[in-house]
Amino acid sequence: MKKSQKTFMQRKEDVNREWHLVDVEGKILGRIATEIAEKLIGKNKPTYTPHTDAGDFVVIINARKVALSRGKEEKKTYTWHTGFPGGVKERSFQEMINKHPERVILQAVKNMLPKNKLQGERLARLKIYPGKEHKHESQLGGK
Repeated sequence: MKKSQKTFMQRKEDVNREWHLVDVEGKILGRIATEIAEKLIGKNKPTYTPHTDAGDFVVIINARKVALSRGKEEKKTYTWHTGFPGGVKERSFQEMINKHPERVILQAVKNMLPKNKLQGERLARLKIYPGKEHKHESQLGGK
């Protein structure tokens, strides 16, 4: 008797991308970043294949109102280097949320994604807006 089961491998041409609207107002940054990364990778779909980029588009609104847990609003800092001697820069969470709220979420989601060749393509499908207004109404179908 022959086995009729075959392993499903999704092809690039068969990918069907959807649009998701995520309102992060009052939600914990790390928890929401894992959910967003899962949607960008495509692991929430039954057709998930590791070598195919089958993730969806994600639109994030109210990025300025994201929350942190256990009093990290005062403790969390963001550090980077400019590339020049003595160029270590540091900003607190409150400064980052006031100046660049989209970078806070972008960095959290980027750290949740696998470090491979598909990371840039996945991050390109992430659209972050500090307030309620966004320009993707037509793709979302009025959500």
